[in-house]
Amino acid sequence: MKFAIDRLSLLRPLGHVSSVVERRNTIPILANIVIRAEAGQLTLTATDMEMDIAEQVSCSVAQDGACTVPAHLLNDIVKKLPEGAEVTVTVADGTASVQAGRSNFTLPTLPVEDFPAFNSSELPIQFAITTADMRHQIDTTRFAISTEETRYYLNGIYFHKSDSGALAAVATDGHRLALAQMSMPQGAQDLPNIILPRKAVGELRKLLDDEEGEVNVRLSETRAEFSFGQVRLTSKLIDGSFPDYTRVIPRGNDKVLSVDRGLFSAAVDRVSTISSEKSRSVKLSLTENLLTLSASTPEASSAVEELEVSYSGEGLDIGFNARYLLEIAQQIEGDVMQMALSDPGSPSLISTPGDDDNLFVLMPMRV
Repeated sequence: MKFAIDRLSLLRPLGHVSSVVERRNTIPILANIVIRAEAGQLTLTATDMEMDIAEQVSCSVAQDGACTVPAHLLNDIVKKLPEGAEVTVTVADGTASVQAGRSNFTLPTLPVEDFPAFNSSELPIQFAITTADMRHQIDTTRFAISTEETRYYLNGIYFHKSDSGALAAVATDGHRLALAQMSMPQGAQDLPNIILPRKAVGELRKLLDDEEGEVNVRLSETRAEFSFGQVRLTSKLIDGSFPDYTRVIPRGNDKVLSVDRGLFSAAVDRVSTISSEKSRSVKLSLTENLLTLSASTPEASSAVEELEVSYSGEGLDIGFNARYLLEIAQQIEGDVMQMALSDPGSPSLISTPGDDDNLFVLMPMRV
C-alpha cells in the first residue's frame, strides 16, 4: 500500500478516530487503527469494542491496500510534522513508513484480519436531525451524566419519546437533572427508549463541532449509528432501564425568583471562592427583590454578596452546590434565569422564562 496526503487533511480524521482508542490496551490490535487506501479514498477505522468510528478523506493512492498501525503514535507524529507538509505512507514487509520532507518514521503493523469485525445487525429506526439540534440536545444535558459506575444506567443520555410526543434527552446523577425536548423528527415516531453511553456522547459531540447540515441516525434497541459528512460513529447502548425522571420534576414550587443570569453566575463564582473544596456550598437568602449569597468555612473565612432580583415570595434560606449552579446557569439561553423554589429541603426547578422544553432540577444542600 502507498498513498500521499496533505498533513492537514490527514490530521483531522486521524484525530477523530484515534480519540476512540484507549491509551491503555491489553489487546494489542485495539491500540491500532485500520488504514485502507483505494480508489482515491483513505478510510480510517477504530474501535474500543463498545464503539466504532470510520472516516473517509480523499488522497492520492499509488497502490491500493490496507494495514493497521498504532493510533496514538501515528497521530502524535502527524501533529508534529510541519504545516503544509505532504505525508507519504508506504506499507511493506510488516512495517509502515511515514515520510514527510526529511522526516522518516517506521511503525510496526498488525494484520487487518486480526481487527474486530464491525457489528452489522439491523438498525430499523432511521431519521435525520440537524447538527444544531443534536448539539443542543447534548450540550443541554451531558453535564448532568452520572460518573458513578454502580448506577451504570445513569452513565449516559436517555433519549426517548416524551408523554407529549417530543424527542426528549435526559441526564441525571441524582443531584441534578437536565431535560431538553424538541419536535420529534420525521421517521422517529417509533423511537425505542435508549441510553447513549457517556463516552459515545463525548465523541459524537466532538465530531459535531466540524459539521453543519444533518445527522443521519439509525437505531435498534442495542445499537445506535450516527453518520454525517465522511464520518460514521456506531455505539452499543447501555443495557438498563432509566428511572422515571418525571417524578422528581417539581410541579408546585410557588416561590419564583428571576435574576440576571450573568450577574448571578459571577456572584456565585466569587462567593464560592472561599467555600470548602469538597462541598462548594453557597447559601441563597431571599427577601423581597433581594438575593443575598453567602459562604463560610470552618476556618472563619466568609463571603457575602447581594443582588437585586425579581422576587415577591416569603423569605427563604436554601443552599446549593456552587459548581452545579454554575453548570446549569451556563445552559440557560437568554439573559434571565428563573428558579422555582419550595422549601430548603425540596428540589428547585430552573429554566429560562417561557421555555418549557429545557428544564433543570437541582437538589439543595444543607448549609
